[in-house]
Amino acid sequence: MENQLAKSTEERTFQYQDSLPSLPVPSLEESLKKYLESVKPFANEEEYKKTEAIVQKFQNGIGEKLQQKLLERAKGKRNWLEEWWLNVAYLDVRIPSQLNVNFAGPAAHFEHYWPPKEGTQLERGSIILWHNLNYWQLLRKEKVPVHKVGNTPLDMNQFRMLFSTCKVPGITRDSIMNYFKTESEGYSPNHIAVLCRGRVFVFDVIHEGCLLTPPELLRQLTFICKKCGSEPDGPGIAALTSEERTQWAKAREYLIGLDPENLTLLEKIQSSLLVYSIEDGSPHVTPEDYSQITSVLLIGEPKVRWGDKSYNLISFSNGVFGCSCDHAPFDAMVMVNISYYVDEKILENEGRWKGSEKVRDIPFPEELMFTVDEKILHDINQAKDQYLKEASDLQVVSYAFTSFGKKLTKKKTLHPDTFIQLALQLAYYRLNGRPGCCYETAMTRYFYHGRTETMRSCTGEAVRWCHSMQDPSTSLHERQQKMLQAFAKHNKMMKDCSAGKGFDRHLLGLLLIAKEEGLPVPELFTDPLFSKSGGGGNFVLSTSLIGYLRVQGVVVPMVHNGYGFFYHIRDDRFVVSCTAWKSCPETDAEKLVRLVFCAFHDMIQLMNTAHL
Repeated sequence: MENQLAKSTEERTFQYQDSLPSLPVPSLEESLKKYLESVKPFANEEEYKKTEAIVQKFQNGIGEKLQQKLLERAKGKRNWLEEWWLNVAYLDVRIPSQLNVNFAGPAAHFEHYWPPKEGTQLERGSIILWHNLNYWQLLRKEKVPVHKVGNTPLDMNQFRMLFSTCKVPGITRDSIMNYFKTESEGYSPNHIAVLCRGRVFVFDVIHEGCLLTPPELLRQLTFICKKCGSEPDGPGIAALTSEERTQWAKAREYLIGLDPENLTLLEKIQSSLLVYSIEDGSPHVTPEDYSQITSVLLIGEPKVRWGDKSYNLISFSNGVFGCSCDHAPFDAMVMVNISYYVDEKILENEGRWKGSEKVRDIPFPEELMFTVDEKILHDINQAKDQYLKEASDLQVVSYAFTSFGKKLTKKKTLHPDTFIQLALQLAYYRLNGRPGCCYETAMTRYFYHGRTETMRSCTGEAVRWCHSMQDPSTSLHERQQKMLQAFAKHNKMMKDCSAGKGFDRHLLGLLLIAKEEGLPVPELFTDPLFSKSGGGGNFVLSTSLIGYLRVQGVVVPMVHNGYGFFYHIRDDRFVVSCTAWKSCPETDAEKLVRLVFCAFHDMIQLMNTAHL
């Protein structure tokens, strides 16, 4: 009886989903007030006055009507934004998503028990796979702890999208296929797909009711590697997933038309728990310099990546690992969670398998043999060439700043995330002589199926502080005061955004209502200051805090003349990844990161000297 009681009081991963509050619709007046404030740093007086008049007209006219319609919509949905956001931000996007939408990142195991070492790829791979599969089992049993802020549970829905999930291309809009079920819901696929040298293999990870052990997984991986090493490379169907979306949709339809069996094989990959990629390269990595590994993970070999898969677990010849994930079904915090879990387990077990070496008599992996013709082979090569050409234009730098970290900023009572955001503002200002419109991810998981909101870090307060830092006549005390004002403003805005009081998603909702009603696009959205301040996905700085764990990631810039800037925070260091397009003469990721690191020192110096 006691046992049963213990079981029933144990929290389940998804148990609070039904009781989470609905996503609120903010007040129109508040959103427009915040919007006006956010465009100020990018306008002269005349431009600002013009925008102010446009906003006023919108608020008193069509805006009010659209707000009413949005409130109506919100009555019938627990999350009025969810479907819209998925479509507009991801599924309607036609540019190749593997490079432009996916996020990637290295696993931290190389920092402790698994430094780069040739000949370890398969053995380590079997261990890392096993820990990932244990996490899958915990999720199926709903034993992954509910995320909370204090005692308030957060939405966990995105965790359903981690395994057995895949985007499927459409001519005008893609769709997401999710095959995952918890144990109480029923059967969930239990095979993984392994991509190696242009070939695809699948095997079940459960045998006679038990998970395959690392020695058994090693046998499967060894079988695949030996086969691929002694036979010609496969056609590399996976490269098609790196193509422009409509092109890929047409190629997929053609592939299925060639042989209906091809659809069965595609569905095998789509429904697999994850894709395990075996790459031949040995990217360089040290605990201070992640640039090469990060670049290779983000770009990679398109013939061994299924770009549409929610989880590609990637292994390299030198025993280094990482992942590449489609961004549509979930945000990076899901990957951070499983990556940290696996890293902790590897640490706990000193990077070894300490169980039985016994290998049961399990079926060998099955190869998925696609029927292809000259046209498909041509499409594959074209996709690969096109992808690598675009990828060669990407600059990726990723370094650890090791002079100090969270410990020191906390000691100075400075919020570490805000510290990095303001350092980035100062670095961009110094590099370009002007402020940079900036997107920082804020999470809205307090609400049902909440994902993200835009937090605009380039505030008037931040710009005034940057200006004071460049003005030799400003006193240290004044600089410090302006910096602390910028901190306070940033912290308040982040709090508001997480509480559903941001304005960017709200404005998007009003625009989409207008489109759905067949109304002309309101002037608010065609005003040059709307996109100049970042609206409509035009942020020059696209940033995100990955968290406070040993997990790093990377994305491409949002715009051609911009930067992608991901970072994580530890007690003794800050690790940043920055991307830019080489073909843009005004961006340089290396320079920007160096200036961010200088800004870190300047800010701490400011706190030290101003206290004297």
